[in-house]
Amino acid sequence: MAVLAQAHRVTKRFGAQTAVDAVELAVAAGEVVGLVGANGAGKTTLIRLLLGLVEPSGGEVLLFDRPPSVSGRRRVGYVPQTPGLYDDMTVQENWAFAAAAFRSGHPPMPDSVRELRHELVGSLPLGSQRLVAFAVAFSHNPELLVLDEPTSGVGPLNGARLWQSIRDSAADGMGVLVTTHNMEEAEQCDRLVVMADGRVVTEGTVAAIIGDRQVTEVRCADWQQAFHVLDARGLTVQLQGDVLRVPSAQREIADVLSGQGLTATVGRVPANLEEAFVAMVSGTAAGPQDDDA
Repeated sequence: MAVLAQAHRVTKRFGAQTAVDAVELAVAAGEVVGLVGANGAGKTTLIRLLLGLVEPSGGEVLLFDRPPSVSGRRRVGYVPQTPGLYDDMTVQENWAFAAAAFRSGHPPMPDSVRELRHELVGSLPLGSQRLVAFAVAFSHNPELLVLDEPTSGVGPLNGARLWQSIRDSAADGMGVLVTTHNMEEAEQCDRLVVMADGRVVTEGTVAAIIGDRQVTEVRCADWQQAFHVLDARGLTVQLQGDVLRVPSAQREIADVLSGQGLTATVGRVPANLEEAFVAMVSGTAAGPQDDDA
């Protein structure tokens, strides 16, 4: 597959702060690459570097095998964290402006936003603005789609529709780079790149990133009290239905609960993507071995 965008040990400093630190990244045609990390991890800065919106302090960025340029960006559909539209123009005017900027002729406006065409963008709710931004990003049939937190402010149904559009576009050969905080959305990506403090912590498929990591699962009749007891001990506790999941040693948890007179079934189970992510970026104890067997 052709590589559409790539970074070779790219670094970006703002004064004394290093926002992106020697990052390697590649996005190929036909794949959806998820860029995952907490706020401040460097995801948005990396995207801006790939698009040529900021200059790197070191390393190399290539967009369609060349340094980023206006002609290269015309081959990209981009939705930033803010919708990137003109608030004081109508949806129709934004659409016409984008068509002129991308030299895409007069593409028909999709039904999803046609009824909004006479509305000022600034008067629309955030979710509707992002739907318009998505439509504009797709309007010129880009070869590469770059999306920064695309479903922020969008309801579950429209979010699912947007992801269906992303998957369909990748199936047609478009490359997609998408940032997200949502681990359910991250699981829809072909490959993930996890960032923390400006660096790539790990990358690979969801299965490869989770690997053989495990967490401790707790089943207790009085699960609410068990939650409060574990939380009071400073342990990270996730609740799934009435089952608790804790990235800590099985024996420690069993001892804490029994010490409070709580009877529980405690065992090790495979971690999910969110638990693996937290373990990688925070150094918590989710790991492959059961040290209490």
